[in-house]
Amino acid sequence: MFLQLRHAHPEDAVERAVPDLAAANQVLERCRPDVEHFLARRNDQYRATFGSDIEPTLARCETALRLGLTRLGVRHGSWGDDFHHYHNENHVLEILDGRIGQMISRIGLASMALDDWMALSLFAACHDLRQREEVDFSYPVGNNESASIAETRRILAQCGFDPKRDRRLMMALDLMIAGSTFDPRPTPPPSEFNSAEVVATAGALAPKLDVFLDHEMPGWRDDSDAVRGVELAHIASDLDTANVGEAFAWLAESASRLCQEREMRGGRALEDAVSGDPCVGFLSTGQERYFFELHQFCSLQGRATFGEQKSANAGPLRRVAEDMRQTFDGRRDQVSGLEVVRTFSKLALKH
Repeated sequence: MFLQLRHAHPEDAVERAVPDLAAANQVLERCRPDVEHFLARRNDQYRATFGSDIEPTLARCETALRLGLTRLGVRHGSWGDDFHHYHNENHVLEILDGRIGQMISRIGLASMALDDWMALSLFAACHDLRQREEVDFSYPVGNNESASIAETRRILAQCGFDPKRDRRLMMALDLMIAGSTFDPRPTPPPSEFNSAEVVATAGALAPKLDVFLDHEMPGWRDDSDAVRGVELAHIASDLDTANVGEAFAWLAESASRLCQEREMRGGRALEDAVSGDPCVGFLSTGQERYFFELHQFCSLQGRATFGEQKSANAGPLRRVAEDMRQTFDGRRDQVSGLEVVRTFSKLALKH
């Protein structure tokens, strides 16, 4: 494998509960039968563009995709007992169906190789597989991402991917998932910057992968598969963060989901006043910082697909953030997070 993982991330109870395609299909048939119809439509698009001799590739990728989607839905989604409002099966599908679908409509399937589209699809299914690893900012690749890479490698091996034949795709997935690491902390001022850190903090790792690889794996630029993997990591990052370039109502809805997940992970009940202040901050100044400072498109494909709508969203986002600050000025500690989230949704609909 291309990246060396710092920790062992063995299989867990969910991997054992959903060990193979048959188990995944049972869950999908019961919980999300619409996935079957979506996959059939998308595969027909691939066949129309790339011909009829792609069936082995489609079969391997679809099996891996079904396993990744199902395991996330069982581990952190609607089909298990550790529900995450944002990182769940719906996030997979909003990328796989909605955002990749938009990109296909914008730039055309023929603009990239089939393996590239397969890699982006598998990224959608697998990049958030693990969400409960210990937070550690001492290394650019997050522990959640590292654990997701480890499980993805096991899925690929199980589905018949070969390290030699499929090197380009497998290397790309390593880099794409690593690049989805998102550090929300502010960039430290020069006086506090640790020169031992090879990648500055703040935002997604994907735009800084070249710096990271220069430090970790000198000579990677002479490897065409690695170079393409970094390019695909840029596209994947744009797909992962493309809520900024969706209709404003969807941008606000995704912010609300992430806010609710953040409170859950912080141990603050949304119905309690203790969650009011952090929710106001996240859904006002926090959204402005994400939109204008932390987010950046890092691929031509992402900018072409989502850039125009992001520009259109800038004004409404500023207005809603200011409305939130004025609405809760002086009483952030007197309201519940639930009231804050509901107010945010109402304000967003007005813009």
